[in-house]
Amino acid sequence: MNLKFCSTCSGRDGGGSGYSIEAIVNASINLRTAALQGVPGRAAAVRGKPTAGAAPDATSLLARAEKVAAVAAEYATVVDRDSRFPTEAIAEARAQRLMGVAVPREFGGEGAGIGDVIEVCYVLGRACASTAMVYAMHQTKVACLTRHGGGSAWHQLLLRRLCNEQLLLASSTTEGQAGGDVRNSAAPVERGDSRIALERQATVISYGEAADGIVTTARRAADAASTDQVLVVFLKQNYTLERLSGWDALGMRGTCSGGFKLLANGTTEQILPVSYDKIHAQTMTPVAHLAWSGAWAGIAAAAVERARSFVRKASQHSGGMLPPGAAHLTRASASLRTLRSLIASTLTRFEAAADNAAALESVDFQTGINLLKVNASELAVATVMSAMQACGLSGYRNDSEFSIGRHLRDILSSPIMISNDRILANIGTATLLGGVPSSLRD
Repeated sequence: MNLKFCSTCSGRDGGGSGYSIEAIVNASINLRTAALQGVPGRAAAVRGKPTAGAAPDATSLLARAEKVAAVAAEYATVVDRDSRFPTEAIAEARAQRLMGVAVPREFGGEGAGIGDVIEVCYVLGRACASTAMVYAMHQTKVACLTRHGGGSAWHQLLLRRLCNEQLLLASSTTEGQAGGDVRNSAAPVERGDSRIALERQATVISYGEAADGIVTTARRAADAASTDQVLVVFLKQNYTLERLSGWDALGMRGTCSGGFKLLANGTTEQILPVSYDKIHAQTMTPVAHLAWSGAWAGIAAAAVERARSFVRKASQHSGGMLPPGAAHLTRASASLRTLRSLIASTLTRFEAAADNAAALESVDFQTGINLLKVNASELAVATVMSAMQACGLSGYRNDSEFSIGRHLRDILSSPIMISNDRILANIGTATLLGGVPSSLRD
């Protein structure tokens, strides 16, 4: 899943006492490169100041995320009702400088880890599912750029711009009849000297009209196999979107995940230097599944909190007697614990293998990271369903202070976006080949 929102943050200063020698040299090199390649906004990159010191303090980052969540919660109902982009929440995320938080410090970011990103997704998920999912998808694209574009001058410059201007990146990985088969592309990159062009029938581009850029997969060339893919970044001035379908969905309505014809052009430097099969295995899949799971856990946690409030209020009104649905609250709390533990253990495994390409591309890791998506989505749905059952009619009604209707509609998207059935079918062979662990420690 992937939306028109013009950045109003251009020229915002990142703070700090000044530029380091390395930053000045890098900025100068990138500025000259941009002049040769015609990358718009190159002057903005020089204004961005690398953040000094270590990764962001977790407490500070959480406080900033909570400020965004407060705005997101204020507008969550109207975002859902009107199926509109969460403009106010993303504007606050820009103001809190959360868009580039995971970019390395040498490119103007804060060097936050994937665990920090997941935590922000969780906090936002408790307030507004659409805001959390937009942020999760954006950070997945950022991860692809930071982990696979660092050796490219064009992409280094883009990372500086992203941090300086707090740009929002959308994703286009689904097209035509293939739907969620992200490892096959129909549309090829057309090349002419140093220029490229792409015409893509994108089934879904979440928040495409609101984004400052789109990161898209494509066939490497017209004569390449559908699985021989590249990942390309196009900035807003590089493309036009022609709407093919709208977005009137059951839940996640603020992601504005309509279908578009993407007409783009740029330079060959905008193609990431690493083939997409590597990016997909090493970064796209693990980061997306972890970030999405964080957002889903946040939705589930919000539902459990409403159920807990209902049970407390009901027991107070009945002289301390628990309501009939109290057992469902216990079940919801238990499944939420399991969900959080699953995310934490998978995160630990990814962090341990993050710099080991062979480990990340292994059948065992790929099976585990895909099963995270399946298991996390199913646990999240079960958690929200149990929370609704704990509240009974009060949870079912839309006009109740304990309503869980929006949470349920939003969480029901989780098994569908990149279908669980497709994932299970794809890893079926690996499951047959793999053995049963001989120890609980394996």
